[in-house]
Amino acid sequence: MARDQPLPDRVTLLGIRHHGPGSARMVAAALAALRPEVVLIEGPPEGGALLPHVPDLTPPVALLLHDEAEPARAAFWPFAEFSPEWRAMTWAHANGVPVRFFDLPAAASLADPETPDAPDPSEAPDSPGSPRAALDPLGTLAEAAGFDDPERWWEDVVEHHTDPRDLAEAVAEAMGALREEFADQVDARTLRREAAMRQNVRQALKDVEGPIAVVAGAWHVPALRTLPPASVDAAALKGLPRKKVSGTWVPWSHGRLAASSGYGAGVASPGWYAHLWECAERGDAVPRWFAKACAVLRAEDLPASTASAVEAVRLADALAAMRGRPSPGLSEVMEASLAVLCGGDATPLRLVHEQLVVGERLGEVGDDVPTSPLAADLARLQRRLRMPAGAAVKPMRFDLRKDTDRERSKLLRRLVVLDVPWGTPDTTRTLGTFAEAWQLHWRPEFAVALAVAARHGTTVEAAARTVLVARAAAATRVVDAAEALSEAVGCEIPEAVAAARRALDRCAAAATDALELLAALPDLATTVRYGSVRGTDPELLRVALHGLLARGAVGLPLACRGVDEDTAERAVKAVEGADDAVRLAADDEHRDTWQRALKSLVAMPDAHGLPTGRATRLLWETGALDSDEVATRLHRAVSLAAGATAFVAGFLRGSAALLTADPRLFGVVDEWLTGLSGADFAAALPLLRRAVGDFSPAERRMLGDRVKGTAAGGAVAVGEWDEELAARLVGHVRDLLGAGA
Repeated sequence: MARDQPLPDRVTLLGIRHHGPGSARMVAAALAALRPEVVLIEGPPEGGALLPHVPDLTPPVALLLHDEAEPARAAFWPFAEFSPEWRAMTWAHANGVPVRFFDLPAAASLADPETPDAPDPSEAPDSPGSPRAALDPLGTLAEAAGFDDPERWWEDVVEHHTDPRDLAEAVAEAMGALREEFADQVDARTLRREAAMRQNVRQALKDVEGPIAVVAGAWHVPALRTLPPASVDAAALKGLPRKKVSGTWVPWSHGRLAASSGYGAGVASPGWYAHLWECAERGDAVPRWFAKACAVLRAEDLPASTASAVEAVRLADALAAMRGRPSPGLSEVMEASLAVLCGGDATPLRLVHEQLVVGERLGEVGDDVPTSPLAADLARLQRRLRMPAGAAVKPMRFDLRKDTDRERSKLLRRLVVLDVPWGTPDTTRTLGTFAEAWQLHWRPEFAVALAVAARHGTTVEAAARTVLVARAAAATRVVDAAEALSEAVGCEIPEAVAAARRALDRCAAAATDALELLAALPDLATTVRYGSVRGTDPELLRVALHGLLARGAVGLPLACRGVDEDTAERAVKAVEGADDAVRLAADDEHRDTWQRALKSLVAMPDAHGLPTGRATRLLWETGALDSDEVATRLHRAVSLAAGATAFVAGFLRGSAALLTADPRLFGVVDEWLTGLSGADFAAALPLLRRAVGDFSPAERRMLGDRVKGTAAGGAVAVGEWDEELAARLVGHVRDLLGAGA
């Protein structure tokens, strides 16, 4: 039986920590001394075709590979400027040396049933301690060295290591000891990956006669130091799935490199590591760090003097010396920042953490990097409209009367349709008919969404048209068709507008539920109002709105008759939305139609109290019912035990201003509420709490002041005490707390 053979001496294994500047320095020094004929880097072989584009990239960037048949099945392999793999790529290109990815093919990872549709890229180039590993090597070594934090141990041992020449061998020996002790905890996927690595090493040995450099995660180094018979590794790789995989380079960000982010890559402080890498040759990392921290604080109008920076440097040095560390690490500089620069206040320290420890540096890819036609069209539009993608949140305001702003709005809306929400509308700001506010925030995973959306069309407009037309054709409810129409108008795609309009007519003709018809009115009203701004004839849309309103108004009273609580809540929302839509976009004739529908609902004796009370309030606010009529209806409702709470809860919804301004109506509600028994009061609380939950703090204070001056039967001067009212309230509270009889 053939035995394992030791790895030939001309192969040098460089065990690294992914995204570690200490490892990056070690790799750079080792390659310069070794001058290999080929460099093997941990990564999927399918990405090899994209390696010639490395000179066109500005890190952080990520290699994106996806299954051509199912673009949503994709994975990222991120690289930062301080990643050792990146240093190996750039060295190889600068020196004309071939470079190869030599890991398990991406086709196997994308087909792995344990891999989610959008796998965490930290598991792509496995780093020690990744979720897939059964063992955390860094944590084990840190614990053995007396450290409770693996990050701090690695920083002390590697990131501040002054002589990188013997670092590779030391890391390899440490990992070898761990692999021997915990051999049973190495998972099957890792073993298969290492078999693929060895097969690629064998191929490199055949292809070149000179030195070979292998850059791989330190955890894999022990498995690469010997070569078993090739048949053993071939058997381990037998049956790997075969898929057609495509890929490109995409911009990445420091925020996505952070371990806490959704697409993390195993390093919690990428901004700090980038700073260490940039200052490696100068040796002034700590002073420059505090200079940057002072700049961050001053940008927010916080005091941060040069003298404070000097004191912070001294404190960080003292802390490192007390702890026996070779030089201040991240914990020391942050503690010094908190004590000296931030005066012990953690709030400004968070600014330093967000902008410096993590940072939001976004990489760039060159125009020559291959990409899908859809992504290329988006890049063209971004340049033409002067909207560069950025990792930081950027607010933008558009005046839709200006051609450029209107084009920008169309682009963002079309991207939302394609599930690429680069911009989100800022609904907290009301800017009028011709203005919009957006928050722009580009996230690297949008590259996957673009790859998925590419099947719909080669341009943003064509892809959005395909999606909207299909969405309109699939609509089965009036609400869905109205939403599709609203999106089509916002995207300014005439074919989609026509398709959604036909879908609305089709769904409305089949609908028999008045509440469903009314629920579609808010979207439609907004579309009518802004249609002229978007180049759509608003009168064509207004006809559709009036048709839905007329049918919904006729059926509203019966739709609220004898219904349960859930349906009643749905009816209230439909009534509120329809009332807003009528005020916004209906003509006088149809406003009258809606008023008659509300009056019919109020007059129906067995309609549910919740929508009936809300309708009564709306009629009162518009002047269709005066205070005397409303007071009469309130008296009638509260005199009946059944439905009183629902009616009052519906009536209270909205603003409290009119209620507190009318003493008679306020007195009716107050008299009913204070007259409830403890059990009835407890039963009424959920509905009442939901009703008053929309009141503003100012309205609640005004309501409280009004209550202070009112007793069960009349006014009470400030400072007087109504013992009867107090006793009843005490009884209610005791019942609620379970302290009654």
